[in-house]
Amino acid sequence: VQLQASGGGLVQAGGSLRLSCAASEGAFSNYAVGWFRQVPGKERELVVVIRWSTGSTLYGESVKGRFTVSRDYAKNTVYLQMNSLKPDDTAVYYCAAQREVIASTMAVQRRYDFWGLGTLVTVSS
Repeated sequence: VQLQASGGGLVQAGGSLRLSCAASEGAFSNYAVGWFRQVPGKERELVVVIRWSTGSTLYGESVKGRFTVSRDYAKNTVYLQMNSLKPDDTAVYYCAAQREVIASTMAVQRRYDFWGLGTLVTVSS
């Protein structure tokens, strides 16, 4: 499975962006699809994960109430709607997919099997 993340860019603080993560083949089926982000020199952190089959989600604390994840079955795509962006949201955002996910592994980065190239989000103050 190849993942293609897109939608990054430059936005002012308080603005919005929508990221997309599309799979190259097949369906996500029993996968979890996650968004993670990383700033140079810092550890990669969880933004949000969605379990494709059930729609259950897990959000990172720093984005709760501002970011929303959704999925489109027909397009085999996961979206990340980011509102009320802050300069601290500036990072490279990655999407990843985990096969045969169970609840306890949704947030475990090393359990993700496929990673897309990142898309840069820059929020200016």
